Amino acid sequence: MQYPIAIEWGDEHTATGIVFPDIPGAITAGDTAGDTVEQAYEMAVEVAHIQLEELAAAGQAIPMPGDIAEHRKNPDFAGWGWGLVEIDVTPYLGKTEKVNVTLPGRVVKQIDDYVSLHGIKSRSAFLTRAALHELERSAG
Repeated sequence: MQYPIAIEWGDEHTATGIVFPDIPGAITAGDTAGDTVEQAYEMAVEVAHIQLEELAAAGQAIPMPGDIAEHRKNPDFAGWGWGLVEIDVTPYLGKTEKVNVTLPGRVVKQIDDYVSLHGIKSRSAFLTRAALHELERSAG
């Protein structure tokens, strides 16, 4: 899933900070001032996975990505940069189960085309994303 990140740019005196607004506690910064954005990004991905693992271990729901436009309205992030980070949440959703579904052929073709075009791992990954999105939408 594509999670928004807020980026507080560093300089020669401060490290670059990255926050995942949708993942509680997923906040990090480069080790030292002058660290590259790439280093901060790598640390951010690691922190996101740690936080998601802790949520799953506690039996809490895995948060879905929010909308950058909504996050940008938050005054805590005024002047920050924004980006998207791909985070695979499937390891935190529990043991996989095989199910048999019946879909119209045209829908399967559209799904497969979308999966191919967007570099999604599989048809199952797409259906998981779609189901999670709909479940999150209906819960809110």
